[in-house]
Amino acid sequence: MKRGELVFIPFPGVGHIVSSLEMAKHLVTQDHRLSISILTIKIPGFEPPNKSHIQSLLGSISERIKFIEISEEHKLDSDPNPNLVQFIYSFFENMKPHVRNAVKNLIVSFSDQPDSPTLAGIVVDMFSAAMIDVADEFGVPSYLFFTSGAGILRLLVHLETLSTDQNIDITEYEDEPDAEFVVPGFVNPLPVKVFPDTLLDKVACPLFLGLIRDMRRTKGVLVNTFTELESTMIDSLTKDNSIPQIYPVGPIINPNPNKDQNEINIVTWLDSQPSSSVVFLCFGSRGSFNGEQVKEIAIGLERSGVRFLWSLRKQPQKGKSSEPEEYTDFNEVLPEGFLDRTSEIGKVIGWAPQVTVLAHSSVGGFVSHCGWNSTLESLWFGVPMATWPLYAEQQVNAFKLVKEFRLAVEIKLDYRGGLDEETTVIVKAEEIEVGIRKLMEPRNDVRKRVKDISEKGKKALLEGGASYSSLCRFANDVIDNIPYGKV
Repeated sequence: MKRGELVFIPFPGVGHIVSSLEMAKHLVTQDHRLSISILTIKIPGFEPPNKSHIQSLLGSISERIKFIEISEEHKLDSDPNPNLVQFIYSFFENMKPHVRNAVKNLIVSFSDQPDSPTLAGIVVDMFSAAMIDVADEFGVPSYLFFTSGAGILRLLVHLETLSTDQNIDITEYEDEPDAEFVVPGFVNPLPVKVFPDTLLDKVACPLFLGLIRDMRRTKGVLVNTFTELESTMIDSLTKDNSIPQIYPVGPIINPNPNKDQNEINIVTWLDSQPSSSVVFLCFGSRGSFNGEQVKEIAIGLERSGVRFLWSLRKQPQKGKSSEPEEYTDFNEVLPEGFLDRTSEIGKVIGWAPQVTVLAHSSVGGFVSHCGWNSTLESLWFGVPMATWPLYAEQQVNAFKLVKEFRLAVEIKLDYRGGLDEETTVIVKAEEIEVGIRKLMEPRNDVRKRVKDISEKGKKALLEGGASYSSLCRFANDVIDNIPYGKV
């Protein structure tokens, strides 16, 4: 019997590593011929999950999944404000020798084991696509695990094609936010104002589209989505002969995380609330707002009269950290008397155990930044969203949810979060109040559609489901393409 070892090289952000681990767990659970090594690489500004958190996520199948830590320090460039995409691109280019050595050591370790697996391939992240070269050096296939949805992948492939085949410079549309692109797989034209910032940046855009060109060299692309959610976009990608085989394998999330002691008082409060009565406001691991915006949210919440659980975190200090900080006293930023006036219907917290909250029966709506993991979690638990994207591809996700799928209500589609208070637009209390009221209507059509897609997403992962079958095809392709002889 052939046995294959896959090496995963995720981007070292929490969302990417956790998604890669969940992907690995699905693979080894479905196919006993596979084992997986996940390389974790430290990169300045992006903290991976700690070892105890990773171990808790591994559970009982850890004997076929292991982590290899690459701890070489990477010196930041002299430029104090480097372009983020440029920095990430050069970082992974510089990490090639270290990854090469790690893979070589892994292969050597196999020679000492009876019935050891054969290196079967390297699975890269979009941002670690430079490691496709390492796979080529070892003579094994490379695959890409795309941790976001098919819609943003379809957009990126389309824009890269326009750039390469028609020499169109996407960045020239930076000053034309009302311009629209007809993108294959989308029902509605996609406005430039919801494009990721990187696609309108003169330095970042060529590098980002270059990552799509690298993707074309892989043997297949695993996408964290499911056919019932993004059918037209998946179909469009599948029919595009210029890109590798597409495997829709989602929703890849961890719906049963280990409970933390800090969650007890949050769950206790939720237990005391009526079913589907609470709106949950949470903006991801990097989500935060300035004081003026926080006050507008508070006013909008109070005027809505809706029960709420609000994850409120302080903006990081410029130049010190990219992660939000915790408030020692919420009164320093909230309107005077807000906590007292809302004490019977609301609770303000810092960091939130998002999955635990979304899974609770008292939660009936989610004001979200529309990160893809958060989107899939909300859909999994049948909780409708109100969109408030901040950065990266979140604006595209929000557009899809509201305009394409009708699975969310809109607070904003094109909001851009940032530390520059002069350019950050303030969303007014009136807009927030209207969005929350609409979101929490008990009989709105969005709520019905979300419940329906929730069931379809769960069925997709069961034996015979579309995502289960797609993952089986991928595992078979990996085994069938194992090189002859030990690598």
